[in-house]
Amino acid sequence: MDTDDLLRRGLDWVARIAPYDLAAVFTLDEGSLVVRAARGHLASQVRGHRIDLARFPTLREALETRRARAFTEDDHRHGDGDPFDGVLDLSPGHACMVVPLHAAGRSLGVLTLDRTHCESYPQSVVDQVETYGQILGLALDNAERRVVLENLREEELERARELDEVAAGYGVLERSVSPAVRAVAARARQVAPTDTPVLILGETGTGKERLARALHRWSARADRPFVAINCAAIPASLLESELFGHTRGAFTGATRDRLGRFQLAHGGTLLLDEIGELPIELQAKLLRVVQEGVVEPVGSDKSVKVDVRLLAATHVDLEKAIAGGRLREDLYYRLAVFPLRLPPLRQRLEDLPLLCAAMLAEQSQRTGRRGMRVSEAGLARLRAHAWPGNLRELSNVLERATIVTTGEMLGPEAFELGDMPNGTGPIEPAPKATPADTPLQHDGRIATLEEVTALQIQRVLTHTRGRIYGPGGAAELLGVPPSTLQSRMKKLGVARTA
Repeated sequence: MDTDDLLRRGLDWVARIAPYDLAAVFTLDEGSLVVRAARGHLASQVRGHRIDLARFPTLREALETRRARAFTEDDHRHGDGDPFDGVLDLSPGHACMVVPLHAAGRSLGVLTLDRTHCESYPQSVVDQVETYGQILGLALDNAERRVVLENLREEELERARELDEVAAGYGVLERSVSPAVRAVAARARQVAPTDTPVLILGETGTGKERLARALHRWSARADRPFVAINCAAIPASLLESELFGHTRGAFTGATRDRLGRFQLAHGGTLLLDEIGELPIELQAKLLRVVQEGVVEPVGSDKSVKVDVRLLAATHVDLEKAIAGGRLREDLYYRLAVFPLRLPPLRQRLEDLPLLCAAMLAEQSQRTGRRGMRVSEAGLARLRAHAWPGNLRELSNVLERATIVTTGEMLGPEAFELGDMPNGTGPIEPAPKATPADTPLQHDGRIATLEEVTALQIQRVLTHTRGRIYGPGGAAELLGVPPSTLQSRMKKLGVARTA
């Protein structure tokens, strides 16, 4: 039943306790009341009727006091006038009643009853309709919340379908020829049908969210919401509200109740991306949700039961985070029941042809360049790169190559690897590297992975003159969030150059 149908049925039912010639539900709309539903033989004349609340203090009073009221002829003559003046030709002294509709601490509108009889509704009837109005208000609030949740669910399912298509095309799981990725896919298939928490590990850009969506798609919750939140992308002061929701008035700017991500994901799956960046002060609250399945919105003293399958993802070494006091050990063991680690791109280079083909097909919708392909020589150059940014970096490299290439074939000269654009002019060729500068060597020996990553970050920072944020900044060029880049720099001891 949709909201309008619910209101119409509700108005039909109220006729059993208060006969009317016109019953109308007005809902609030920016300082006005607008007819949302109407019943009775006069209903066709008032559909869409709008009342300016500034002209009707008695209606404002009913909304504020939340008390029903029957109006008399004297009220109309000496008060605000009749809300239907100019729309209906009702006889003087006709019976009318206004019933406020409210729920969860917020005003939703009013129910009005009018009768052509020249008499007032008895107080006993007014009291009964007031009680009924409370029930109707709760039903209206629930219906509106259900509509919002259904719309969010449909949007999320559509987004999930789009990402699933991209994920399949990228070969993250099903189409991969890499033994490492196939092993991850097999373990993911095993755990997907359960409600066991899964911790997805891997470097930035390895496709952790795509794996999370695949776990949801393979689970019994596939037709329920999949909700994701990046714990590193939201300020700590707002993250609690985003996760657990808040009530109206909980803090400055909280003008209405708001559901948190746990409530939005009820019945489905919630991905806590970048869980390693979750502020320590919120970890105890999250632990309670994991253990007890209840959330407590900000500003509320009531717990809300939620049924959510929890997934977490991070590029951070969580055991080091525990040792450094940045992560609660008890929370870690609750989340890491079934860990899955995605290999970096440099360990699955056999997937490059498949990945390039899928990414170019997906990018053609944005660039308008269809039929683009990577030559064998181009693939050879891509295989020689270290890929600190993994799939995200590969996608950026391919998109840039598509834009600057006139034909359909992308050869080795089309790819800008290591010589990133400065965002202010033409791309300058990278200086020729000396043997000591090559990524594979450091102080005359084979460099470690961390040394290669640190060297690449340092080169890009030098190119951007130390700029991390914004277009052409180091974070954009490396294909990672600025907060992730800064965290990586601190871990690797890379200084920010001027």
